[in-house]
Amino acid sequence: MTVTPTMFVGVILVVVSTLGSAESQIKPRLSPADLVKEVIRRELQLPHVSEIRWKYLLDKEVDGKQEIREVVETKSGSLDRLLATAGRPLTDAQQRDETQRILRLFHSPEAQRRLEQTHRKDVVQCNALLQMIPDAFLFEYAAESGGLAKLIFKPNPHFQPSSREGKVLHEMAGEIWVDPKQQRLVSINGQLTNEVKFGGGFLGHLEKGGEFRMKRTEIAPRHWEVIEIVVNMRGKALLFKTISVQQKEVHSNFEPVPDDLSLSNAAGILLQQTLVAAAKR
Repeated sequence: MTVTPTMFVGVILVVVSTLGSAESQIKPRLSPADLVKEVIRRELQLPHVSEIRWKYLLDKEVDGKQEIREVVETKSGSLDRLLATAGRPLTDAQQRDETQRILRLFHSPEAQRRLEQTHRKDVVQCNALLQMIPDAFLFEYAAESGGLAKLIFKPNPHFQPSSREGKVLHEMAGEIWVDPKQQRLVSINGQLTNEVKFGGGFLGHLEKGGEFRMKRTEIAPRHWEVIEIVVNMRGKALLFKTISVQQKEVHSNFEPVPDDLSLSNAAGILLQQTLVAAAKR
């Protein structure tokens, strides 16, 4: 078959048209900094629209002291009951103490108000730290696996922290994993690259090498929750009191609860389960 100039031009036009269509369907890859900004923006936005709250088990160890608690989330904060210490179930006396503690909160609007204030303060502090992340670090792509992207980070020399938390954050380097498609934070693993001094060292310091790890997972479609936190910091505070923050938390056995649950409702759930557990003993 003879290829005519007209046929040749037609083939070229088809190829160019196909390439142009393919290019229009490919979204340009965000820069590491822009990806992190989008992830943090989404993390700050979603808690305000999320409708799922959870009941879960918290296995917590602080400075060598281990305990297991059942936690119920509400619109005003979380409420918990102690289930075991050092791997052992509570004694009858400890069970009674837990019941009395929860009952006092159930019948005290003032105690509930204080708990809600603490929750709001924690949310503000957490959001403030998240907002610092895009500016506090310089990011680079490092790897991709299972649809997730790994970025490594180091302190941004141009960042000026305005709080103690920001000062600690700014001295960290490590890695961060994100879900680029959902723009969600999956994990952070950071280590202090330098000693952190407060008030020139007079108010205290944190030693170089301290680390922080946090891991999250998708509990339900597009609903991500923390499943592990590890903090390993050492230093000294004012009056030479040693700071030893050796803490590990594992969150498991997630079950959804009503999104409009109040602290009183949560107390009622925990009290009911405490009575059921006592009846089985």
